[in-house]
Amino acid sequence: MTTFRVEAQVSSDEVLKAVGQLSPSDLERFVSDVVALQAQRKAPSVPYAEAELLLKINQGIPASARDRYQALIAKRQSETLDAEEHGELLRLTDLVEQLEAKRVEYLAELARLRRTTLTALMQTLGTCAKIVC
Repeated sequence: MTTFRVEAQVSSDEVLKAVGQLSPSDLERFVSDVVALQAQRKAPSVPYAEAELLLKINQGIPASARDRYQALIAKRQSETLDAEEHGELLRLTDLVEQLEAKRVEYLAELARLRRTTLTALMQTLGTCAKIVC
């Protein structure tokens, strides 16, 4: 993990600037840690099983795969996608769909633990924008 020195009385803009220097993998790890910290502050008594599910739900698609996927979609929309890129897009689409399906499984498990519906849980967590409610 990349480390950097931070002195007292650092503004949030300075922290953001320092975070901007992280490698993509370190940034993903950092964001995951920040999400966990935020969840802990909002609900410090969240049981361990729920906290683990929340981390998995918020993990997302690796940045490199997401960026390439979006680039290939843009090429498809502009009709400049070649056959090799089309195959890559199909493979990435499968990956994205698998990750999203797993995410829905985690959401359903969290809903079960909280004894609520999946739709109500997603509205509470604000995940409706990413998955059809």
